[in-house]
Amino acid sequence: MIEDWSTARFLDELASGNATPGGGSAAAVMGSMGAALVSMVANLTIGKKGYEAVEPQMKQLLAESEALRKRLAGMVAEDIAAFDSLMAGYKMPKATDDEKAVRSAAIQRGLKAATEAPLACARACAEGVRLAARAVEHGNLNVISDVGVGVLAAWAALRSAALNVHINAPQIKDRAWTDAALAELKALLDECGPLSERIHEQVKAKLG
Repeated sequence: MIEDWSTARFLDELASGNATPGGGSAAAVMGSMGAALVSMVANLTIGKKGYEAVEPQMKQLLAESEALRKRLAGMVAEDIAAFDSLMAGYKMPKATDDEKAVRSAAIQRGLKAATEAPLACARACAEGVRLAARAVEHGNLNVISDVGVGVLAAWAALRSAALNVHINAPQIKDRAWTDAALAELKALLDECGPLSERIHEQVKAKLG
């Protein structure tokens, strides 16, 4: 399974001439890294002297960030499967009108799948940004910079996933579906852009 690949193998595959893994998979990995850093900060806050009062919040944060990390890691394979489904549609025969109709329908299904995968990733990455907002408030000051790295990873992952939505959306004929997807994506970006910047500034302020 791709989740079991080493970092070196994933990067080799990413750099290869193959279409997958690509930007969508990279976005999921970036998002997973952001969640992992929130987990790290929570782990290094729980049980530490001076942070006893926030331990319940940190334990809850850890549970959520770990669930998110695993969910995003699984999205690497989901993104590849969605792309492969789309490519299979394009490879279908188109010699007759019936074949063309079947092929067109398959392509449209594939385009929706290839759009929904990065949209789901964007939703998850937005969760990562929100988790970082909680981590920066109560996290161990000795590792507070890692909250900053985590939120930047989550925000970069969200924006990266957004690009993979935008590349497919114009080709989808179901405009109501597409407009709803793009509206949701815009709301996520509008929320998380300012939030990630605020967290970054909070981190810098706590660094002294």
